Amino acid sequence: DARVRGQTGVLSERRGSYPFIDFRLLNNTTLSGEIGTKKKVKRLLSFQRYFHASRLLRGIVPQASLYLLDEDYLGQARHMLSKVGMWDFDIFLFDRLTNGNSLVTLLCHLFNVHGLIHHFQLDMVTLHRFLVMVQEDYHSQNPYHNAVHAADVTQAMHCYLREPKLANFLTPSDIMLGLLAAAAHDVDHPGVNQPFLIKTKHHLASLYQNVSVLENHHWRSTIGMLRESRLLAHLPKEVTQDIEQQLGSLILATDINRQNEFLIRLKSHLDNQDLRLEDAQDRHFMLQIALKCADICNPCRLWDLSKQWSERVCEEFYRQGDLEQKFELEISPLCNQQKDTIPSIQIGFMTYIVEPLFERWAQFTGDTPLSENMLNHLRRNKAKWRSLLHKQHSSSRSNDHSGQVTGSQEQTLNEEETP
Repeated sequence: DARVRGQTGVLSERRGSYPFIDFRLLNNTTLSGEIGTKKKVKRLLSFQRYFHASRLLRGIVPQASLYLLDEDYLGQARHMLSKVGMWDFDIFLFDRLTNGNSLVTLLCHLFNVHGLIHHFQLDMVTLHRFLVMVQEDYHSQNPYHNAVHAADVTQAMHCYLREPKLANFLTPSDIMLGLLAAAAHDVDHPGVNQPFLIKTKHHLASLYQNVSVLENHHWRSTIGMLRESRLLAHLPKEVTQDIEQQLGSLILATDINRQNEFLIRLKSHLDNQDLRLEDAQDRHFMLQIALKCADICNPCRLWDLSKQWSERVCEEFYRQGDLEQKFELEISPLCNQQKDTIPSIQIGFMTYIVEPLFERWAQFTGDTPLSENMLNHLRRNKAKWRSLLHKQHSSSRSNDHSGQVTGSQEQTLNEEETP
């Protein structure tokens, strides 16, 4: 058990205690000759942990290198930050302009914009150190669950926090919690889902008894980094304890298995018109809803951005499916590249997950320009995926009849699939 208990009594994950998942080390040793004895596995994990920890002890944590960028890039990044509240914000471009430091740069800016540094008397060097720790604990080799996704969710959360229906009641604590939860909600994500961890008997699944496994790990890892950085060490103990607990409540709300639970509760509040945002409990619930929206807002972005996110998440699914096939495990839903196409996955995701949530969010915000814009993008993007799915089916039928797609047909399909 690599957790440590702080003064507040909340268990946290020790940073670096869980290395990258090495898929050669799956528990069932009959699956692959590459897997050695338990002793060898333990030795390898110990080395990985030592190596990660020693890098920290020697101070070799890669710092944000924004200051090493060309002045032209710095100017463009600053210009983008002046429009950080716009829904068409291109997080991929921003990440390139900041040399891969989009999360650190964005959070430093937003903490300043919202007055959180002054209000909580935060030390800028300590804040920067904490944010670098968070950014570095995302795995850049993940196509989707990486620091750029965290930055994208944080930018969306910033937009939602500015919605008048919510903004008029938010306290500085609410805003800081919302931004921190968005930034760290997927920290140290292994690139596979909970069912994969459970069926491979991963130690995280055992630790959290197969319940919100990844979300619990993201939360406890965040607490570990907060304590290690001492970002909030100057605040009273009861304040930091409350912040840690509320961060957990927000991050755990992103568990997709709890989607119906939150939708039913939101629908009840809206139908009964009994949301009282003066009440801290109701504000916290709406922060949970806002974070859930930010986490799955990709289908509501401009097509070019939305399509890129869709391809990334499906690539991550397919990688998991390939691993499951390699180790003769049952391939998880949506992870079979031969059967689950990107258009079909996205249409199902939009229909059953995204649309119900964002329609309720629009009902809460009162059909603001942002909500209308998101729903319009969602409908247009869904129509484009339907069109691409139809072309795939037509192409498949054509292949069945002729045995191959003609050169002109292939060119047409390629052209039409390019937005």
